[in-house]
Amino acid sequence: MLSIIIPIYNEEKMISISIDVITKLMDSSTIEYELVLVNDGSKDRSWETIKSLSEHNEHIRAISFSRNFGKESAIIAGLSYSKGDACVTIDADLQHPPEKIIEMYDLWKQGYKVVEGIKLSRGHENFLYKCFAKTFYRIISRATGFDMQNTSDFKLLDREVVDIILNMPEKRMFFRAISAWVGFKSTHVEYNVQERIEGVSKWSALSLIKYAINNITSFSSAPLQLVTLAGIIYLIFAIALSVQTLVGFFENNSVEGFTTVILLQLITGSILMLAIGLIGYYISKIFEEVKSRPKYIVEGEIDNSIN
Repeated sequence: MLSIIIPIYNEEKMISISIDVITKLMDSSTIEYELVLVNDGSKDRSWETIKSLSEHNEHIRAISFSRNFGKESAIIAGLSYSKGDACVTIDADLQHPPEKIIEMYDLWKQGYKVVEGIKLSRGHENFLYKCFAKTFYRIISRATGFDMQNTSDFKLLDREVVDIILNMPEKRMFFRAISAWVGFKSTHVEYNVQERIEGVSKWSALSLIKYAINNITSFSSAPLQLVTLAGIIYLIFAIALSVQTLVGFFENNSVEGFTTVILLQLITGSILMLAIGLIGYYISKIFEEVKSRPKYIVEGEIDNSIN
């Protein structure tokens, strides 16, 4: 059986459309499937809409969080509640083309355990957003050691891969990268990002920045190494400045060094504050992990399979 996992946050206008499209697609195939909907603490009527749809669609299984825990937690919850031999994660806004699910499933039947959805185009995004996304994925690719360019949460995972990911104890998980990190035989399908039919994107510039920082720091210690690199660069600069000062002193060509001292203090202070802030951020991550709070809290559940 194939589990199709759909995280949902304030998608009241899109849920019915998405479920209708995906249900018709799957019913026209010979694939046994279930739809696992995860309501990530939506503030609109998303959960009520899901309950209404479940009354007429026997394939729907759904859970609702007590509050918004984030997309990564919603995906992990969907994987935990799924029963399929393979799982596909797809967004509720239909920007991930559902017809690619069939292509992913066929590749899985050929023996691939991870099938990544790779974006050929990002759709109509503003220039600033595209620049930010490109920069983020370049940084995360170097930080993780995997090619993350144009990757997405649209992918298929074999049950063996799902079980391994679910057994990882970490609370803050970067799903896009972890599916590459686990290894296994993998391939990809390419797609063009579709335009939204209803609603607006839930990602603001601030939320994207927070998403980037959280995922880079949760998956890699590379930012800590950047502080070390900054320290080495500053050391080289300091040595060069020291040599220049000594040469001037011995040639009796010394000048008052007020500007130099101030610059050195500013540079030193900036690097130290950056280092302390970055270390503090990693300590906060450790603190969150040590507390061992659950990744999510389920408030409601719908399971047509037990009716």
